[in-house]
Amino acid sequence: MPALPPPVAATRVAVRSALTGVPVGGPVLVACSGGADSLALAAATAFVAPRLGHRAGVVTVDHDLQQGSADRAASVAAWAVEAGLHPVEAVRVTVAGRPGGPEAAARAARYEALGAVARRLDAVAVLTGHTRDDQAETVLLALARGAGPRGLAGMPARRDLDGVPLLRPFLGVGRDETRAACTALGLVPWDDPHNTDPAYARSRVRSAALPALVDALGPAVVDNLARTAHQVAADNAVLDHLAEEASAAARSPSGGLTVDALAALAPAVRTRVLHAWARELGAPASALSHRHVAALDALVTAWRGQGVTHLPGGLGVIRRDGRIVLDEGSNPG
Repeated sequence: MPALPPPVAATRVAVRSALTGVPVGGPVLVACSGGADSLALAAATAFVAPRLGHRAGVVTVDHDLQQGSADRAASVAAWAVEAGLHPVEAVRVTVAGRPGGPEAAARAARYEALGAVARRLDAVAVLTGHTRDDQAETVLLALARGAGPRGLAGMPARRDLDGVPLLRPFLGVGRDETRAACTALGLVPWDDPHNTDPAYARSRVRSAALPALVDALGPAVVDNLARTAHQVAADNAVLDHLAEEASAAARSPSGGLTVDALAALAPAVRTRVLHAWARELGAPASALSHRHVAALDALVTAWRGQGVTHLPGGLGVIRRDGRIVLDEGSNPG
């Protein structure tokens, strides 16, 4: 019996680890674009999932951003059926008109579609093919944008997608391994031209910035960036737990948060409390930035009688009677 090629083994081990503990019931769905990462993920899941008692299916999303995108989606769906995956769905989404840049808009449309299909099919998990290289790129982009610890934590291996677990089994697998796995299995991946389009920030990081770092510091830089994300994520989890407890203790019976309770907190915890409270008020997460949270923090730590602090969504917050509260004159919308 021929030995299993190491890249194929690596992808299967990663999927098995990700699916361990996922309850058996509905299907596990692989988000597959036809690129090397997601194609290797779909192939590994097709092998591993049935051995764990799961049905494995595929969802391919047509963003309708390139000529021939519908044909590509149909081709991916046809391959998935031939590979024995079921259910298989091709979903077309509309990206134009969504807020944010083209990358953010496409990502939002894609996850919205994946969540909708997963709920309709009662899926127990959705799997995406993000690799260790993707994680390293995410950390670099976060550093460039001054995103802070949340950004440096990169992509979580597991998060909630509209009530369905979204899993990223390949965050410890390199992009070179997924492509090698495809070669070993006789799979021909599709190379998305957007991945090398310099109009996109991630493409510039992928084609220029990260290779330059590898040239200057050695190939271990990719692993080290991804490892940094994992370590920061672990620290964030502790701080978020502390912030949840602190938020409950800082609540005022008459509304808002008490200044004395907030002032007694460590800055890293206090700013998390303020960020979560602002989102609770209705501030859109995508628009809520460091400067907004810093302005809220100033109501606690640098009080000089300033007036209303404005937040995204038409919200206003003011300090009154030893509390920070929603300004009654603000107009959420």
